[in-house]
Amino acid sequence: MNITPLNKVLETLIGNIPDAMRLSSRFCDKAGTLDFLAPLLIRLYLAPVFWMAGTKKFASFSDTAEWFGNAEWGLGLPAPYVLVFLVALFELVGALCLLFGFATRPICLPLMVIMAVAAVTAHLQNGWLAIATGSGIFATDRTVGAIERLERAKEILQAQGDYEWITENGALAILNNGIEFAATYFVMLLALFFLGGGRFVSADYWLRRHYGIE
Repeated sequence: MNITPLNKVLETLIGNIPDAMRLSSRFCDKAGTLDFLAPLLIRLYLAPVFWMAGTKKFASFSDTAEWFGNAEWGLGLPAPYVLVFLVALFELVGALCLLFGFATRPICLPLMVIMAVAAVTAHLQNGWLAIATGSGIFATDRTVGAIERLERAKEILQAQGDYEWITENGALAILNNGIEFAATYFVMLLALFFLGGGRFVSADYWLRRHYGIE
């Protein structure tokens, strides 16, 4: 088998790598004029997440505090009422700061701490997955068992209930409550900590311009 033509193709492709990299770099540099979109969209994604989390904690303050403090069926954390108040307050203030791009980088720090503590205390024992699945690299005996029970539940509902009505607005699923969401929010906050609120569409940007802060 003559592999000379293949070798020539490979040599041509390899030889063109520097030109392709330069072209890609120029294209990405021009796209850099829109770099404010990334932090803006991350902020707008996270703001309602933390707003809902904070308002929910204040709405069910006593129940949440009991869950925080109870070592048998909760998290077993010290000073639960103080912790719930501080966490909910930081989540609400953080949501507003992210929405307007004000003090974006500083507010990411306590929010990252909240996500890290939540991941370790409330979600880590459940593995990675937020929603249970029976296959894939993150599936565990827990999620496989959950899917087996979900399939059985579907069979019961299909046989004895109005399954089409039950699933009309969405498919049935089992919450695994793993660290997936907490880890994702942590990574997004970490990105904002380094990127800041972004140009043009954040209060931080205009305040820095107003006060001449580089």
